[in-house]
Amino acid sequence: MKSVKAVDGELRVQSPDGAVVFEVGPQAEKWAHKILNPKSRMEKLGVKEGATVTAIGKLEAKFEAELEKVTPDFVRGTIAKDTEFIFLTAETEKELARATNIAKAIGGGTALWIVYPKGQKDITENAVLSVGRKAGLKDVKVVGFSPTHTALKFVLPVEKR
Repeated sequence: MKSVKAVDGELRVQSPDGAVVFEVGPQAEKWAHKILNPKSRMEKLGVKEGATVTAIGKLEAKFEAELEKVTPDFVRGTIAKDTEFIFLTAETEKELARATNIAKAIGGGTALWIVYPKGQKDITENAVLSVGRKAGLKDVKVVGFSPTHTALKFVLPVEKR
């Protein structure tokens, strides 16, 4: 995109291939703002400054740097006491299976984000959903984690908290 503008209820997008106009009414300004100011990955994941975070598995360097900026004391490998977010990176079915034991350690509103590669036959979205649900968790959100990975968020159902 070369430019994005909101004019009289229209969202005008200029690309190298030409201009496209969407008639969206009063929401045009809001849409233009969101396109021009996308949320950061930490905002998408809900991780706020000072949050208690546990990371299990190999983290991509860029994500690890982002986590360190927001919560420099995040724990690697073992679940921190009173953790708010657990990030499980699963590149294989064996790594994905760890979600079952992790789910047993989750309490209250702790979120388990399972980060898995896009476009692989070994680990599909359905496989991740199945493992989380069989572990007694509820899937509540999906995020495009990176160009190569997706993340699914699981929590304990309200009645089990």
